[in-house]
Amino acid sequence: MRGLAERHTISLVSFAPPDVDTAIVAEVRASYEEVVVVPSAHIATRARKRALQVRSLASAHSYERLACDRPELQAALDDVLARTAFDVVHIEGCPMAHYDVRGAAPVVLDEQNVEYDVLRRVVGITRSLPRRAYNAVNARRLQREEEDSWRAADAVAMTSERDARFVAEAAPRTRVAVVPNGVDATSFTPSPTAPEWGTVLFFGELGYYPNTDAMLFFANEVLPILRRTHPSVRLVIVGPNAPPAIRALASENVVVAGAVPDVRPYIAGAHAVVVPLRVGGGTRLKILEAMAMGRPVVSTSLGAEGLAARHGREILLADGAPGFAEAVARMLDDERLSLALASAGRRLVEREYDWSVAVRKLEELYATTRSSAAAA
Repeated sequence: MRGLAERHTISLVSFAPPDVDTAIVAEVRASYEEVVVVPSAHIATRARKRALQVRSLASAHSYERLACDRPELQAALDDVLARTAFDVVHIEGCPMAHYDVRGAAPVVLDEQNVEYDVLRRVVGITRSLPRRAYNAVNARRLQREEEDSWRAADAVAMTSERDARFVAEAAPRTRVAVVPNGVDATSFTPSPTAPEWGTVLFFGELGYYPNTDAMLFFANEVLPILRRTHPSVRLVIVGPNAPPAIRALASENVVVAGAVPDVRPYIAGAHAVVVPLRVGGGTRLKILEAMAMGRPVVSTSLGAEGLAARHGREILLADGAPGFAEAVARMLDDERLSLALASAGRRLVEREYDWSVAVRKLEELYATTRSSAAAA
C-alpha cells in the first residue's frame, strides 16, 4: 500500500484489534487519503474464537467468514463508497470477499494463500480426531466460499504460479495474475554486525497453526538430533501469540522472545534462519526478509514453495528431521557456503521480490482489469 500510495490515492477500510497501538493507527492515517478502522473485538480472545468455531458447526459458512462478518464493516464500506468514486476496489483475502461492493468499481481480490488448501494440509497432519473432523468440514465450506469469491471478482492476485493454477481451474473466466510477496529491500538490509555463531532463528505469527507445528517439529524432533553434534546450538523463537506449547519450550538454550517491536535485530544476530514448515500455502515472507538481510536460510521444500530460490544456490532445502538437522549443521560448519547462500539470497530479493516489483505487477493488474471492465 505504501508503494501504491506514491502514485495513487488510497482509502482503507480495515479491522483492527481493540488493543492496537495508537501510534500504528496514526502512522497509517498519515499515509493514505482516508482510513476507517472497525474494532475486531468479537475475535479478540481465545474463548471467543472457540465460541465462534462452535457456532460455525451449525452454520453453512466457514469459521473464517464468520470471524470477518461484521455489520459495522459493511456500514463503513457503504459510507466510504457512497462518498467517493474509486477506480478499483481491492479486497484482501477471501474471508472479506462476501462484503457487498457491487457496482462501485472493478473488484481485485488479493489472496495470500489458497486458504482451503492450507486447511486441507493441516487436516493431513492433525492427530486429534475431533479437530481433524472439524477442520475437514470447515475446509469444504471454505473451498466453496473461496472458489465463489474468485468467480465473483473481476481479477484475482495470487502470490505464486501454483496458487494461480487453483484459480484458473475453478474460475476460468476470471483474470488471474501472480503478484509475489515482497520485502522492502531498503529497510531489510545486511547488518555490519557479525551474527552469533550457533544461533538459529525462527520468526512468525506463532498463533498461526502452521508456524506452531513448525516450531514443535523443530524443537522436539530436529533439535535433539542437531545437538548430538552441536550441543551449544541456540534456538530463538520470535513472534506474537505464542500458544502454551511454544512457551513451554523455553529453556537455557531455547529463547521464546514473543512479540518484538522490530524483528530485524534478531535476524541480524542469527547464524541461520530456519523455516521448518510442514503445512501452509502462498509464499513465505520470513524467507524473503531473512534473505534481504543477508542471512542464510534452511527450509523444508514446502516452506520455500512458490519462491524462485534454488537448493544449494540461494537456500538449503531439507525434509524430515534427520535431513533438516544435517542441513542446519552444514550451515553452521561451512562458512563459505553460508556466505555464498546469503549473498545469492540478497541478490534474488533485489531482483524479484523487492516491494517495487510487487507494486508494479499490481498496478498492471489494476490497469488491465479496469480496461476490460470499461470495454464490457
